[in-house]
Amino acid sequence: KNPRTLAEERFKDATFYMQGSVAFQNGIAEAVSIDPTFEPGVYELSVADLKRGLPNEWLPQYNKAVVLNPEQRIPWRGYLYLWFYRDYEKAIADFNSSDTITPYLDYPQGHSVDYWRGIAYLGAKDYDNSVAYWDKHITKETEDSGEDWVELEAFLYRGIAYYESDNKEKANENFDKVIQYFTNSADAKYYKAKLLLNEGHKKAALNMIEDAIVDFNNGYYNNRAYVETLRQIYLLDLEELKSKIIASN
Repeated sequence: KNPRTLAEERFKDATFYMQGSVAFQNGIAEAVSIDPTFEPGVYELSVADLKRGLPNEWLPQYNKAVVLNPEQRIPWRGYLYLWFYRDYEKAIADFNSSDTITPYLDYPQGHSVDYWRGIAYLGAKDYDNSVAYWDKHITKETEDSGEDWVELEAFLYRGIAYYESDNKEKANENFDKVIQYFTNSADAKYYKAKLLLNEGHKKAALNMIEDAIVDFNNGYYNNRAYVETLRQIYLLDLEELKSKIIASN
């Protein structure tokens, strides 16, 4: 058997064990020692360190996979920089690189690099670029599949970018889009309650935040596995806003 076949077999055997366990890591390492160019194994060796929060261990190993498979691993690295390290500059650089290394629009983790750039620029508080990439992403998704197929988070985050840059009207339009396509959204209602309070509509603001609390308690809020999402809201945020609305009456 050639080294690649042997490495693939050893890799497959290792994956029967729990990811990150000694047996798993040793099996993957053995597969890579048989064939150092076996990219799935080279990449997999980095994952446990990423999830354990060990960037000094994770990045050098991950970058070995980048050399073997830049088309997949560069946009994916941007995603990891974005969510696990909140390094918006490096994330954006990788998403931008993906535009030049592949002739097509990349979709790391199921979303386009324009979607991820919208989030990264929002994290960096570069609202103009954030909105520009949300516009680009939402336009393309709408043309390809229809507006009702656009991710709710795209409208939510574009709304937050407008909200934080003081464009209240555009912010409200986007939060309304979220609720139009999915009536249960603690996040959209939280921001709408803030807008209503700012406009002096206290009763409507109170109704809105009470709806948001119901949605939150039913699990309808923006969140991610492993890490806190960008602009994540918590029950305390909602309760504090409710108290503020009541106190303003």
